[in-house]
Amino acid sequence: MLGNFFKKPEATDSDRVPPGQYLTNGFPVLTYGDTPHISTNEWQFRVFGLAQPKTFTWSDFMSLPQHEFTKDFHCVTRWSKLDVQWTGVKVTDFMKLVKLDPKATHVMQHCYGGYTTNLPLEDFLRQENFFAHKLFGEPLPADHGGPMRLVVPHLYAWKSAKWINGLEFLDHDELGFWERNGYHRRGDPWKEERYGGL
Repeated sequence: MLGNFFKKPEATDSDRVPPGQYLTNGFPVLTYGDTPHISTNEWQFRVFGLAQPKTFTWSDFMSLPQHEFTKDFHCVTRWSKLDVQWTGVKVTDFMKLVKLDPKATHVMQHCYGGYTTNLPLEDFLRQENFFAHKLFGEPLPADHGGPMRLVVPHLYAWKSAKWINGLEFLDHDELGFWERNGYHRRGDPWKEERYGGL
C-alpha cells in the first residue's frame, strides 16, 4: 500500500517533510462523522466570546482581498502533501473587521457538524494562515471542508478546521473535539505533537 499511495520523501524534500511523515500521491479525506453540505447562500460565520458579536455572510468574505496560497499540508495520520494550492482570505485581513477584547488569549473554531478545535491566539494570528474557499482553482469540495475551511499550515491538519462557521474568543485554553479525545493540545508536526501533551 505504501508504494501505491505514499512514498518516503526524497532528500531534496527532507526540510519540508516533518519527522515520521510520508508523501501522498493524492489528497486523502479523513472525517469523523457525516460530511455537512452547506450552500454559500446559507453559509454564515459568527464571531463571539471575547469579541464584539458579529455575523458575516459569504458575500462579506468574498468582498475581502483574495489571495492565492501554495502551502504544504501535514496530517497527524502521517501523510503530507506538498504544494497544495488554495484561494482564500488571510486571517489577518479578516481580523481587521473584528473588535477583539484585549483579554482574549485563545480561539475555539466552531464548524457545521459540531466539530471544534482550539488554537492559542498567537498561532491563529500568524501571517500565513487563511480561510480557504478554493482548492487547485476549483470551489472547495465539501469533503475537503467546503464551502470554507481555515488553513493553519504550521500545525497538523486537524487544526485547519473544515466547514468552519465561527470563532469563539476566550481568555483561557479549552480543548476541542480531538483534543478531548487524546490529541495534542497544539499539534506541531516538527515536534511530532500528535497525542497527549496536556
